[in-house]
Amino acid sequence: MEENKEIRKILVIEDEHFIGELYTRALNKSGYEVKVIADGVEALKEAQTDYYDIILLDLMIPNLTGIELLDILRDKTKTPHLRAKVIITTNLEQREDVKTKIESQADGYIIKAELTPMELVEFLNKIKL
Repeated sequence: MEENKEIRKILVIEDEHFIGELYTRALNKSGYEVKVIADGVEALKEAQTDYYDIILLDLMIPNLTGIELLDILRDKTKTPHLRAKVIITTNLEQREDVKTKIESQADGYIIKAELTPMELVEFLNKIKL
């Protein structure tokens, strides 16, 4: 058993309770520490603590959209010390220009409906921090 393998900390920004539960269960089972937040404003404050290794960011969240949140996280004047990898999670088909902008700012892009919770874990396990 690997004793010095650090537990990866994941912030799941997701307003669909069922999806948040699925991700939490699969990620906890795989050794991740998980916190789920459904509100954009609250999630931004949590993301800016720089506690997390990976942020799973849904685009459709209340009070601050995922795109707005991503813009703030990538703005060095508003979030100077973000080391977390930001992975966009969505089920929405984006216009090509919007998708290109999002992909240029994010470290990954996942269509939720195309990925089982275990496939999500496999995807996250491959991310180099």
